[in-house]
Amino acid sequence: MNRKQKVMLARILASAVLLVALAFIPVTGMARLLCYLAVYLVIGYDILSKAFYGIVHGQVFDECFLMAVATVGAFALAIYDRSGDYNEAIAVMLFYQVGELFQSYAVGRSRRNITQLMDIRPDYANIEVDGTLERVDPSDVEVGSVIVVQPGEKVPVDGVVIEGSSSLDTSALTGESLPREVGQGDELISGCINISGVLRVRTTKEFGESTVSKILDLVENASSRKSKSEDFISKFARIYTPAVCIGALLLAVLPPVASLVMGGEAAWHVWLYRALTFLVISCPCALVISIPLSFFAGIGGASKAGVLVKGSNYLETLSKTRTVVFDKTGTLTRGVFEVNGIHHNTLEDERILELAAHAEVASSHPIARSIERAYGGVVDRSRVEDIHEIGGNGVVARVDGHQVACGNDKLMHTLGVEPVMCHSIGTIIHVAIDGEYAGHIVISDVVKPNSALAVKELRRAGVDSIVMLTGDADRVARSVAESLGIDAVYSELLPADKVDKVEQLIAHRRPGQALAFVGDGINDAPVLSRADIGIAMGAMGSDAAIEAADVVLMDDDPLKIAKAIRISRKCLGIVYQNIFFAIGVKLVCLLLGALGIANMWLAIFADVGVMVIAVVNAIRALFVEKL
Repeated sequence: MNRKQKVMLARILASAVLLVALAFIPVTGMARLLCYLAVYLVIGYDILSKAFYGIVHGQVFDECFLMAVATVGAFALAIYDRSGDYNEAIAVMLFYQVGELFQSYAVGRSRRNITQLMDIRPDYANIEVDGTLERVDPSDVEVGSVIVVQPGEKVPVDGVVIEGSSSLDTSALTGESLPREVGQGDELISGCINISGVLRVRTTKEFGESTVSKILDLVENASSRKSKSEDFISKFARIYTPAVCIGALLLAVLPPVASLVMGGEAAWHVWLYRALTFLVISCPCALVISIPLSFFAGIGGASKAGVLVKGSNYLETLSKTRTVVFDKTGTLTRGVFEVNGIHHNTLEDERILELAAHAEVASSHPIARSIERAYGGVVDRSRVEDIHEIGGNGVVARVDGHQVACGNDKLMHTLGVEPVMCHSIGTIIHVAIDGEYAGHIVISDVVKPNSALAVKELRRAGVDSIVMLTGDADRVARSVAESLGIDAVYSELLPADKVDKVEQLIAHRRPGQALAFVGDGINDAPVLSRADIGIAMGAMGSDAAIEAADVVLMDDDPLKIAKAIRISRKCLGIVYQNIFFAIGVKLVCLLLGALGIANMWLAIFADVGVMVIAVVNAIRALFVEKL
């Protein structure tokens, strides 16, 4: 509980004690009025000041104005009747403040789930200067610098470990409680906490472009994007509040005037009391507070689970998702190529890999790097000469005096070598030595461990159609799609082709349903922007993809997509429950108040009681662990 909430709690307790005490103190007349006014000011001075400033600045019709008019009016009626019963006026303000305190606590709890992310902002970075560590501002660290991350410190900037090994706490980013082990060559994302060993890291991004900065920017801007439900409530309140004020005024004036015209008694105090009760009942606090709070709690619950939603409008759209379209590489697969086999070889596997790794020494292609990793030895550039890379086909080089050719079947045919076709799924690298076929290396992308389960969970979450789009060869794409149980696959697509395909899928979806696209690369940015809801891989995804997406998965786990959809649907369900409950109770109580059946105490329930119930319901959006 923060300082402001503690002060409010103290005011509530003090005014409640004073109100009870006054019931037993025999004071009358002006002294009684002054005592009750003192209690009233203790509990309601802030509401009165807000109402006054609202009137001064032309923003009259809000809940503070309604509460001020109703409670001051109740005091005036008690003075007019000379009843000395000022309890109703103070009780209305007291219970209203209880509701406000409760709402403030609920918002604070929801906000803490999001502001915990603010704790990932690093305060400094360690740069080694003349054998000593110097603390600098993370924004001053240039790309390619070497920084030192000690145990207990946050990783300040994205980079690659060049020395050391450790465990990382990534819970603030991914929601994953298990530490992540890292060592030399592993990529680090900023915002993680180093648990054990000392790490020397070479930075790969500036602080402004690093993961931690992107996350904080997404979180800070999430509240600016309102959902249709929130827009509806805002418009509703702007029309509703003036309407009920006019209605209360007419209720206070028209019946007495009509009674006088018809020769009866005016009974002004009766109808004024009903009008004041009408105002208290009409206060739209439950809707104005609980609907944004529901979305805020939903975004907070999602962030706790490692899913960043950029705004409540996207949370609302996500709840309507019935079609999910996946990119393949880096999304369903790890985007890391590995050697899966060496077939039809005339030499030992190790010798094939050794020659191929040396021939590919000058290439930066992921396939070349996968061959080097499979070889495992040190590639000696002095053994290699006359390297010729043939675009789209492969490479030819002289290794230890032998001509080594590595590439596709087109390269083999160019050299007059007959390749042996392979039935395995993956990229086939044929190897020829001195013009003789030596075998081929099978390289394939690795499917993420949770991809198959993610597809099953999406179906359980109510997704009707799961599609995969990829630029890979058709045979490879179909193999991955079949292994994961994907409904349809479209292969050998360029980025523009992916956009066209998503356009076609959107055109054929049912009204009221949404299509989500999941991707990670720069080439996915146009599709992420075009889809109804774009979902990007946040840990290793490109900056362009994260920028274009509406939802970001912080640990690149596709299994989180189904959870995000469930969170959004739970949140929207709570929103609709609060809308129907609040409006329904208000309408019934307004009718009872106008007829004189409802008094101020029922008005208090209709206002504060409904708000508290709606806020409690909204808090449920925070609890997402079991979804």
